[in-house]
Amino acid sequence: HDPESTAADKFQEKFKSNLMKKFQCLNGLMLKQENQTLLNEIYTELYITEGDSGDVNKEHEVKQIEAASRRNPTEDTPIKCSDIFKPLPEQNKAIRDVLKNHLSEQDEEPIRRYRKKLLSEQDEEPIRNVLTKGVSGIGKTVSVQKFILDWAEGKTNQDFHLIFPLPFRELNLMKEQKLSLVELLHVFFKEMKEMDISRLEKVLFIFDGLDECRFPLDFQKTVRVCDVTESAPVHVLLINLIKGNLLPSALIWITSRPAAADQIPSECVHRVTEVRGFNDPQKEEYFRKRISDQNLANKIITHLKSLRSLYIMCYIPVFCWISAAVLERMLGEAVSGEIPKTLTQMYTHFLIIQSNIIREKYLQKKESDEEMLLKLGKLAFEQLEKQNLIFYEEDLRECGIDVTEAVVYSGVCTQIFREEFGLHQSKVYCFVHLSIQEHLAALYVHLTFMKEQRNVLKQNQ
Repeated sequence: HDPESTAADKFQEKFKSNLMKKFQCLNGLMLKQENQTLLNEIYTELYITEGDSGDVNKEHEVKQIEAASRRNPTEDTPIKCSDIFKPLPEQNKAIRDVLKNHLSEQDEEPIRRYRKKLLSEQDEEPIRNVLTKGVSGIGKTVSVQKFILDWAEGKTNQDFHLIFPLPFRELNLMKEQKLSLVELLHVFFKEMKEMDISRLEKVLFIFDGLDECRFPLDFQKTVRVCDVTESAPVHVLLINLIKGNLLPSALIWITSRPAAADQIPSECVHRVTEVRGFNDPQKEEYFRKRISDQNLANKIITHLKSLRSLYIMCYIPVFCWISAAVLERMLGEAVSGEIPKTLTQMYTHFLIIQSNIIREKYLQKKESDEEMLLKLGKLAFEQLEKQNLIFYEEDLRECGIDVTEAVVYSGVCTQIFREEFGLHQSKVYCFVHLSIQEHLAALYVHLTFMKEQRNVLKQNQ
């Protein structure tokens, strides 16, 4: 080993251990902060397919889920999350067969040359840019987390030298700044100061949550940047990375909800995958991992199976988690009250459980359930109208939520409202899931109408 590669190995080891620390716990989303759950203990494999199902994404996401649940699985090509950058063996073979069969002597020379080139490329041409789509809460971010953790623990994809996770919600905080790619990486990964990025052959950039992007992505008009030390706004760096002008040897993985995915031109995408959530055996596996008392887990599974619409919704991991939180309490502690049979009841129970947690911790809280839910509902409604799924401090102030108050909500009901530490400790807030935001927004519309005879839907038209 020459000293240079030994230094690179040492650096990689340190980099992996930093990522491991960051990603081994399920990011605050699924759990109360005191008792973090290890991702490897609770992770349930998701059903992911290659190719685009081509569904028109104009429908509400819940409708898309129902449609997906009726799709014939034999038409799909399943792919494991850890394999998304590997060519599928049967695909390669199919392409080679087609090309070989059409390579006849009479072919004009240029066409033959092109086909030969394609044939040889089939073996070494890597998949450079992967776009993964999936509806809200289906498990895109957790898949990213598991991919990184498996790499950092030395289990899969060891041909990558480094992996850089750069979520859009954190890149948003830098949209006003001009900086070079090298400087951008220094901000996110302090240790990169000792490593020359352009010397690394195989690095992967992961841009999670394209639907949360708050800066423009104009692939037509953006200036070309090829030098990793040249300063430019973040969106310019991003576009040049995706196009392959910056670090052409790097690989790119972008995740997005379906409606936002078409911001990336198709010529910049070499593979599309779709996270389809849990299939039926995976739903059961999730509840058995999530709930340690197996008798209780069986009760919960039986209850959900008896209600078709709830069981369909369990495609979505976040919905399984909400159901587990509610039913664990209601079936496990023999809580009085009717066990939820509809989506609305499930969400309402979830919010009540969260409010009770707040009350247990903050007995001196002067605010009633209703006041608190109204404020959160107003925020949910106004941000939905702007199509925002993540909010920053200024959004809270506009809604009359005092920032310290938000910390109380987020500290107690991490489940409703999780506060994430992005870069430089800037605060990023979001509801745990789009469907909770929608439920709160609907509650706000309903309550303002009942209490004040005011129709907020009319006002905003």
